[in-house]
Amino acid sequence: MDVVCSQPPGVMVPVIDRSRCEAKGDCVQVCPYGVFTIHALSPAEKQPLGWMARVKLLVHGGKQAFATHAEACQACGKCVTACPEGAISLAPGGARLTPPAP
Repeated sequence: MDVVCSQPPGVMVPVIDRSRCEAKGDCVQVCPYGVFTIHALSPAEKQPLGWMARVKLLVHGGKQAFATHAEACQACGKCVTACPEGAISLAPGGARLTPPAP
């Protein structure tokens, strides 16, 4: 694994911008720690989305990426670079905004 990480697990976590994610899965493919999954949003997860984000979600099959195992993130930044929508950022572990998968 040619991964250079800047933090131990859990210090930084990926945060996914729900208004930008199109579930293309690049984050799933590049993450060496298995942090991401793609799944359909629940009604509760859809509720806070604006109308434009809901349309985008519908067009992309109702699915988005989730940082299901955010605690495993070691801040290598591959997901941030790989996301074609620029929907992923890294934040301090206490600021986890992406809900876990059901």
